[in-house]
Amino acid sequence: MKKALSLCLAILLLVFAVAACGGEKKPAENTKKKVALLLSGPANDQGWNATAVDGLNAIKEKFGLETTYQENVQVADMEAAFSDYANQGCYLIIGHGFQFGEPAAKVSANFPDQFFMATESSSKAKNMSSYVMSCEEGAYLMGTLAAMMTKTKVVGVVGGVEQPSITKEMEAFKLAAKTVNPEITVLSAYCNSFTDVTAGQSAATAMINQHADVLYHVANQAGTGVIKACEEKNLYCLGNSYDQSSIAPNVLLASTVYNLPNVIVYAYESILNNKFGDAIVPLGIKENVVDITFNEGLKSVIGEDNIATLNKMKEDIAKGTLDVPVIETPTK
Repeated sequence: MKKALSLCLAILLLVFAVAACGGEKKPAENTKKKVALLLSGPANDQGWNATAVDGLNAIKEKFGLETTYQENVQVADMEAAFSDYANQGCYLIIGHGFQFGEPAAKVSANFPDQFFMATESSSKAKNMSSYVMSCEEGAYLMGTLAAMMTKTKVVGVVGGVEQPSITKEMEAFKLAAKTVNPEITVLSAYCNSFTDVTAGQSAATAMINQHADVLYHVANQAGTGVIKACEEKNLYCLGNSYDQSSIAPNVLLASTVYNLPNVIVYAYESILNNKFGDAIVPLGIKENVVDITFNEGLKSVIGEDNIATLNKMKEDIAKGTLDVPVIETPTK
């Protein structure tokens, strides 16, 4: 009997000892939150989508997140893509571009404990916000530069798909060129694609045939066709979203630059500070989100005076003394 009692006590002590040891050691947990990015084109387009991937990498490093992205998401598939990532438990899902706004807002209602974001969108919901870059500010500077550089007094701008986020850049470009010289002819066209390089090149060639000698694009990957058309004819062009001077270093004068890392970091910090959701947030030159960069190899072609003028305009936009209007309906 004593032996049985001693055995029972030994077993109980062993159980308590194991439990105590287990209490000192917390079970392994994967504390990394996951963020997903949806892109309308390829991630390596050296433009619009590439800068969003830069933003994704920025929050991965800054906040220790797990990240993933999906390329070439078509409009018809956007809701499904948001839902798929939400069902995988993604904490934040980002759609990069105007067309992702409505799908993000719609899907967000089904996942109230997760967060959804779109860039350049006019949509919002309780757990969904849009972060709108004031791209028109950069386009205004590009229109000014085009007017400074043209010899034929004909310049052009090629857009991707006709939508407010693209139209506002094209209209700012036109307005700026006409402000520099009211006699300038500004040609504009949409190539109805963000990925069709041939369509971008065809639209640019049509403008070149009408004597345009400086072209700008707002067409993502399709815009590389605009750059290619100018390179073939040895005419000046202007890049968009990213420093695109490496694509055509002998003819690309400057590019607008969109600092997506700052946008996405700003958005993620808003989540951490419980300030995210039901908002449309504009970010521009003042917030170090929109900028322009000159091709170092062609600065002498642009000229010191012109560069100084553009930098002064950039300062005035940041201070609010130069207002760039947002025009989202195409004009003639």
